[in-house]
Amino acid sequence: MPSLTDLAPTDTRAAALMTAQQRELRALYGDTDERTEPFSPTMLAGEGSVLLGVEEGGQLLACGALKRWDAGTAEIKRMYTVPEARGRGLGKAVLLGLMERGRALGYARLVLETGNLQDAAIGLYEAQGFTRIPNFGHYAGIENSLCYALELRPAP
Repeated sequence: MPSLTDLAPTDTRAAALMTAQQRELRALYGDTDERTEPFSPTMLAGEGSVLLGVEEGGQLLACGALKRWDAGTAEIKRMYTVPEARGRGLGKAVLLGLMERGRALGYARLVLETGNLQDAAIGLYEAQGFTRIPNFGHYAGIENSLCYALELRPAP
């Protein structure tokens, strides 16, 4: 049975999944360069950041992170599920875990970026209440980037 777990920013398995994600995105978009904001899991070592994963039998199958922007906002980064584990709800489990942790850390808002060809990701985010916002930061002016936000309500 897969379990959601906190990962250390130095977890090499998470770094490997994030590298695989970037390779897959370059192939999907026909790019030779990494189009996403430069990112390393070690950026999550600071206060208010979180790295979650789904493990099964010691293997990391999915991951995602919250990167603190400021006291009220965090960005969801590097959501990824290995191809052979897709369709099992692991990405949703990571996203819900990140949303829960965001609330617990006192964030009022989560933001994220995905690509316009990533239908499964778009569907996941919209199903959880994320709404489109103007492209921000690194993604401003990138035509096939889609940015989203979710206003968090405090946990009951």
